[in-house]
Amino acid sequence: MEKLTVRPMSLSDLNEVCAIENASFSIPWSRNSFAEALADENNFLFVCEADGSIIGYADTWCVLDEATITNIAVREDFRSRGIGAMLLKEALDEAKRRDIVAVTLEVRKSNAPAIKLYEKFGFESAGIRPGYYEKPTEDAVIMWKYNL
Repeated sequence: MEKLTVRPMSLSDLNEVCAIENASFSIPWSRNSFAEALADENNFLFVCEADGSIIGYADTWCVLDEATITNIAVREDFRSRGIGAMLLKEALDEAKRRDIVAVTLEVRKSNAPAIKLYEKFGFESAGIRPGYYEKPTEDAVIMWKYNL
């Protein structure tokens, strides 16, 4: 089995991160968007490596004492192996270190595996954003976690 490591993302990771982003989302973030996020001290981004290759990443953005998980993605050939859980745990641990008291995210209503993962980590549904996603149009489930 490959050795898995979660660590802070760096600019040198962006080629692999963008490849995962482009394969995972119908409206992907640009390389420049990731570079800007890395330069912003209110963001914290992590990657998961398997034997030196990036296989997943997470991006979280903070405002005051709240955080938004903007992206979690795992390379298709590594899904359903706990990589998303590792990245989510690291993001929540970093939020706690930064004295964040609440974390939110949006997830496609049809993304049952992600919703199940978030619920496992204590997130609860707080509402729906109708038509939030495009390509295809779909509602978003708004989820929150308190008391980190």
